Amino acid sequence: MKVILLNGSPHAEGNTYIALHEVEKELQKQGIETELIQVGNQNVRGCMACGYCGTHDGCVFQDVVNEIAKKLEAADGLVVGAPVHYASASAATIAVLDRLFYSMKFDPTMKVGASVAVARRGGTTATFDELNKYFTISNMPVVPSQYWNIVHGRAPGDAEQDAEGLQTMRTLARNMAFLMKSIALGKEQFGLPEKEERVWTHFIR
Repeated sequence: MKVILLNGSPHAEGNTYIALHEVEKELQKQGIETELIQVGNQNVRGCMACGYCGTHDGCVFQDVVNEIAKKLEAADGLVVGAPVHYASASAATIAVLDRLFYSMKFDPTMKVGASVAVARRGGTTATFDELNKYFTISNMPVVPSQYWNIVHGRAPGDAEQDAEGLQTMRTLARNMAFLMKSIALGKEQFGLPEKEERVWTHFIR
């Protein structure tokens, strides 16, 4: 089994990395393969609503988003970590997720998702909620922990001092491993949940 972790911080080894690496280490202890991908310092633009992905395989921009899509298709779970910028995830994180979830061609149903928000002080719960919405609109179970998936730190390395936050990350990883393994067993016996033909409605008809 494999989990993809995305680091949405512009700092490759900052506090967001510390939080994600804590998750990564515990996942590996649980026998889960991991791959951490740095996206926060890449030149990633947002979706331009061009419609290319509707008739082609992937996004029109040949960058890390298409690379992540291929890796996620073969993976069992996704962890998205982001620093908090004005009570929101970093712009690079949102650009990656908007384009990834809109353009990917595979069905992510029952792939497991988790989000991690890192901040000096506030805005973490708003960011946590924001990131989880990508999972809940995609039939992806969201992994719980002992607290919201939040780690605090301002200066590089501060997150190492957040004992409760790091424990929350380890608990998150153990729960994620359990959930993925449980889903795998369930798929063997029962398959995936039945899906109805999608109904699309609009507020203005």
